[in-house]
Amino acid sequence: MKLICYLSNGYPSIETSVQTARDYVEAGCDIIEVDFPSSAPYLEGEYIAGRMKKALENCSDYEKYMEGIRRIKEENPNTRLILMIYENTLSEIGVDRFISFCQENGFQDMIYVGGIDPEMKKKLIEHGMKISCYIQFHMPEEEVQAAAASNGFVYMQAKPTTGNINPKFPALKNCIDHLKKLGITREIYCGVGIAAPEDIQMAREAGADGVFVGSTILKLQNDIPKMKKTIAEFKRKAL
Repeated sequence: MKLICYLSNGYPSIETSVQTARDYVEAGCDIIEVDFPSSAPYLEGEYIAGRMKKALENCSDYEKYMEGIRRIKEENPNTRLILMIYENTLSEIGVDRFISFCQENGFQDMIYVGGIDPEMKKKLIEHGMKISCYIQFHMPEEEVQAAAASNGFVYMQAKPTTGNINPKFPALKNCIDHLKKLGITREIYCGVGIAAPEDIQMAREAGADGVFVGSTILKLQNDIPKMKKTIAEFKRKAL
């Protein structure tokens, strides 16, 4: 099972993010999810949203963020990157410029947040981008069907956050088993609530192909040895 570490790009600086990516890889991270900070990160909690805000205060030039991501890929050629971008950020960059950047650097996997302009998403897919679909723990039918029709990995909520549990699928394993029975053969990665080694073990035993780890790692970036130790411990549980 893959360990996916979230990189809060540009916080506190783009250069720091490039170094943090090196630290992630050295510690055993398999895949890095790297964001483009958004000025309207409506799905993020206060912690991540605050980091995005600070990043944009320090640098609002998305060309520099793209250059930083290019460097991360260049320095870590064997590590897969997943790009996370909000629709409003894509509009600021320009969809054609973003597609060119992805094609020039071999990026395909993407977490795309937004749906106001469906033509943007359609254009990304037409140019080879693989767009993930998020499914909440209570397995809303429309989200399940969207994931089945998508061309990217499935982002499955690992734990319920509202207590809203579908009695047909009371545990993560039930959710994953159902998705596979529907014929989904693409990766199913689990996130939201993955904060401790036992969470990773739970996801592995449920049949997940990977787990996202976010704020638990980000909050250790001022203590690099501890951060690396935590990532290594998480990786051992993912094996």
